[in-house]
Amino acid sequence: MSRRIWGLIGLSAFTRFAGGILMGTAFAVYVESAGSPLLAGVLAACYYAGLMVFSPVWGALADVTGRRRAVMVLTALLSAVVVLPLLVVQSVWAAIGVRALFAVFFAGYAPVVLAIVSHHGGATGRGRSVGLYNSARSGGFASGQVGAGVLVGLVAPAGTAVVLAVAGLSALCALAAAFIEDPTPTSPSTSWSEVLTEIRSRLFPAPDERGHLDTNGLRWLYVALAARNLCVLGVMALMGPYLLRNVEVSGAMMGSLLAVNHGSQVAFMFLLGVVADRLGRKPLIVGGMAGSAAFAVVAAVMTYPDGVGRILVAGGAFLLLGFSFSAMTTGAVAFIGDVAPTGRESELLGLRGTAKGLGGVFGPPLVGLAATAYGYETAFAAASVVACFAVLVVTVGLVESRPAAASGVPADD
Repeated sequence: MSRRIWGLIGLSAFTRFAGGILMGTAFAVYVESAGSPLLAGVLAACYYAGLMVFSPVWGALADVTGRRRAVMVLTALLSAVVVLPLLVVQSVWAAIGVRALFAVFFAGYAPVVLAIVSHHGGATGRGRSVGLYNSARSGGFASGQVGAGVLVGLVAPAGTAVVLAVAGLSALCALAAAFIEDPTPTSPSTSWSEVLTEIRSRLFPAPDERGHLDTNGLRWLYVALAARNLCVLGVMALMGPYLLRNVEVSGAMMGSLLAVNHGSQVAFMFLLGVVADRLGRKPLIVGGMAGSAAFAVVAAVMTYPDGVGRILVAGGAFLLLGFSFSAMTTGAVAFIGDVAPTGRESELLGLRGTAKGLGGVFGPPLVGLAATAYGYETAFAAASVVACFAVLVVTVGLVESRPAAASGVPADD
């Protein structure tokens, strides 16, 4: 991949995810303070519902038409537009509704750009290529968290500054995406009726068209991703308010602590991309799931130390999450790229977003309901049990997929 192409992909990823996480963290604080932990969970659930439904739609549309850049540019521009009504109307339910609509278009970026990144890397460099992309993504997340912490301390979270920041970052992503080179196979021109028919068949495949989901236990990866994300997304949906009100840190410190997770991923994603190519995909996936379960437990005990001890425990928890997520994501994306049939990679990467969305739909409301009834600490500890189930699923269900050509060292499985 040339430096120019990598720079454009990195810029688009950085701005896309910076805007998304800034909006999510700021809105969570606003909705929880004006409503309850349960409503903060509903906010996150609506967002992940949008991802769950529309990630495979955009991925399939990109595969069928071959117009991947157009999909990325259009969805980024629409993301910028849909947040603007909050300049006029500000309420808890308006914030929830706009966040849900934002998710519909936000879902059009990741499955499409990941297919492009995967093709640039090829069979022997896919892990490294994905790692580079994810480093830029994580840098955007970290910057967005810091920005959210600053803005929460200065202005109303659903105020003008937050809305304009999200719109501006989305527009910048669209500009960068317009110039990304797409090396993936291009489908011949077809009518819209044929496109819609093909999308329906991909989203709801007939039983005899699901054989690729059995390759190396791929379907079990999606089950585990849904379970892991039910735990982690449920906990993280409430983490901003939890840090402010229970751990009792400032807005700026909240943003800095949350940024540890994503900031550490910048290095972890790249390094673990090399590991994925040398040691295999399954060890990273299993280790990432286990680390996610441990994160929920550590999150539950953040309030037990006093003073600076709370900040140290919180920082350690987010560092653990950064490593765990990097391992799981790098391994999972490379695994999907290894086993995906030709022309269906965006579709299967979109289903990865669907699995994440499924966890995000059920996790935040369930953890929010438990936090409202029993407190944050009990809710977080209970959520860790679900991530432990994910560890069991991938340990038993997955078969190593790394191509032999990726390294001279055989994989373990």
